[in-house]
Amino acid sequence: MRTAFVALLLLVLTTLSPSPAGAADNGEWSVRPADSAITPRAAFELPAQPGTTLTDRAVVTNTTAAPLTFRLYVADAHNTERDGGLAVRGIEETQRDVGAWGKPEQDAITVPARSAVTVGISLSIPRDAPPGDHVGALVAVDTRVRPADGSHLGVQRGVGARIYLRVDGPQQPALTVEDVQFTTRSPHLPWTGTRESTITYTLHNTGNVKLSPRVSLSFGGVVLGGAGERRLANAPAELLPGQKVRLTETWAGAPFAGWGRVTVTASADNVRGSGTDDILQIPWLFAACLALLSAAWWLLRRRRATHKARAAARG
Repeated sequence: MRTAFVALLLLVLTTLSPSPAGAADNGEWSVRPADSAITPRAAFELPAQPGTTLTDRAVVTNTTAAPLTFRLYVADAHNTERDGGLAVRGIEETQRDVGAWGKPEQDAITVPARSAVTVGISLSIPRDAPPGDHVGALVAVDTRVRPADGSHLGVQRGVGARIYLRVDGPQQPALTVEDVQFTTRSPHLPWTGTRESTITYTLHNTGNVKLSPRVSLSFGGVVLGGAGERRLANAPAELLPGQKVRLTETWAGAPFAGWGRVTVTASADNVRGSGTDDILQIPWLFAACLALLSAAWWLLRRRRATHKARAAARG
């Protein structure tokens, strides 16, 4: 029986490091921009004019003991739905932005063992290209299909060096926070177990430049048993123009009770957006204890008033 393999393309993008280091590297091969006359580059960062063509060079390095053959292509980048990290469109997918504008001078190359090959890349910017940031990658995909562990799926790996184009024109950063949902799970009685809350929200880059958002949460109203604000740590390092990501973060030790409004605020590059959710969190057993205490207090006061009235009548 012949085994059928479905090729799954796993693409790893280099990070844009402030230090002059980095190729995108998976331990077997790497892709990086060819060094300029001044300094090494971690990514292609190019200003662009509509209607012009840009050219550059990339270096693909094979660090293994055997020759490797790669398919080369330029891809659009996007934020993933799972965690907001950067990913690229596959080689068989339709490219609509940087991936449609760019083309390597060779579609396939073979790199000898422990060697490097330099390849040219061109980017033709359309006359009607919208101003702002456009992000993609030059990707080198290993032509080998490797079996995945425990399945009949095959895996092709790719490594991509990021391409950052900034098309001339008005830069309009904008950021919104949408659909905030705050839920909490608390022990029936306060201070008797672990409290854990979940905050879910959507970050939406509605402008035309990439952003590095910072996100925080705060309560407006009354909270009991915990801090009323905190920094949210799972915001993406880069949120591309037009992209939105749905994020969830847990909060152990959140307030066990409260009522009012929770606000999620995101800020980046002098822009700010916020979203809210109303909360009314009172554990039922805690509320029942409060009700019993209130009833006991009321009965005690009534009993004292009755005794005073009887004493006054006897006097």
